[in-house]
Amino acid sequence: MSPLQALMAEVPQTGRVRWIGVRPQSSADLVILDAVEARREAGLTGDHARPGARNARQVTLIQWEHLAVINALLGRPTENPVLPQDLRRNIVVSGINLFSLKGRRFRIGCAIFETTGWCQPCARLELRLGAGTFQAVRGHGGITARVIESGIIRLDDELRVEPLGPNGYASFHPG
Repeated sequence: MSPLQALMAEVPQTGRVRWIGVRPQSSADLVILDAVEARREAGLTGDHARPGARNARQVTLIQWEHLAVINALLGRPTENPVLPQDLRRNIVVSGINLFSLKGRRFRIGCAIFETTGWCQPCARLELRLGAGTFQAVRGHGGITARVIESGIIRLDDELRVEPLGPNGYASFHPG
């Protein structure tokens, strides 16, 4: 393993769930929750994400810290900030760089997820939140993931990266 690979394999930070929401229908308002069930190959209970093992966008996550960046880039006043439900992501976490989860499996509460990609902004955000939103969210939109092992997720649950296997790839440890 090269020094760069070793640095990328080690993720000492842990995150915390700060917010949970599901979208009952494609353009419906998000329902804010204190807990949710993550279902293997189906996403979050109550969310409209298409079920199936091939759906790479079962769950979306964004960093709490990036909300402040998005607000700053939009010039939003502190009394009228962009809120997690405005960005239509399912889970907001703090304390860990979500980009460090690329190609990794991670645990939140009792559920295990696998990162599947970056969560890019869509044109609807611009329509909902105003001019400049698309560009402000680029690079700060979070990640997409699929559920590998079902479980309950609650506010303040820890997000912890699963260890890599001996071959340097994500390994799965039921637990």
